[in-house]
Amino acid sequence: MHLCLTPQPIYGEALMRYMCDVCGLIYDEEKGLPDEGIAPGTRLEDIPDDWVCPDCGATKESFVPDV
Repeated sequence: MHLCLTPQPIYGEALMRYMCDVCGLIYDEEKGLPDEGIAPGTRLEDIPDDWVCPDCGATKESFVPDV
């Protein structure tokens, strides 16, 4: 699935990194996933709920904060 999301202005909140708890893929909001059509600066919450991990197919809910 390829999306075309444009980043939204973010004021005062740091961008986060999330990890797929199934395969370990890191989603970095600062970098996005351009190959998947997700622009840099796109918050995980702004990605459609039916989006899945491009590596393993896990749901968006499988992504947890990477601390």
